[in-house]
Amino acid sequence: MRLNDLHSGSGARVRAKRVGRGVGSGLGKTAGRGHKGQHARTGGLRKVGFEGGQMPLQRRLPKVGFRSALSRRYAAVRLGDLARLEEPVIDLAVLKRVRLVPQGTGVVKVILNGTCEKALTIRGLRVTRGARARIEALGGRVED
Repeated sequence: MRLNDLHSGSGARVRAKRVGRGVGSGLGKTAGRGHKGQHARTGGLRKVGFEGGQMPLQRRLPKVGFRSALSRRYAAVRLGDLARLEEPVIDLAVLKRVRLVPQGTGVVKVILNGTCEKALTIRGLRVTRGARARIEALGGRVED
C-alpha cells in the first residue's frame, strides 16, 4: 500500500450542494427551498419544537415531580459503613475523604443500619436515636 492508494470510504466525503447554479444542477431557481412559505424566505426560522400550530410534545406531556436543589446537600450514612472505617474520630471531612458522601454534602445523618461491633467517636454529624443508642451501648460517643 502506498500513500497514493489511500482514499476515503464511499459516502465519507459528500460534495456540498451548489445551489442556484442553473436548472441542470437540480437546485436552480428556488435552490431547493420550494415555492413560497416561511422556509422559502430568508430568516424563516421556526421555534425549536414547533409543530405547525399543533400542541407541541413538551406541552402535551404532564409535568412530573419536583427535584429540590437543596436535596443534594444532605446525605445519610449507615452505621455499618462507619464501622468499617479505621479513623479514630469520624466527621464530615473524613466521610468526604473516604467517599462515603459526595463532595458537595453539607449535612450528614447517621442511621442505624448494618452491624457495628466497635466503639465509634462521631463528631459534628446528626445521628438517629437508634444509632445513638447503639453507639453508646458499644462504649462510643457522639459529640455535637
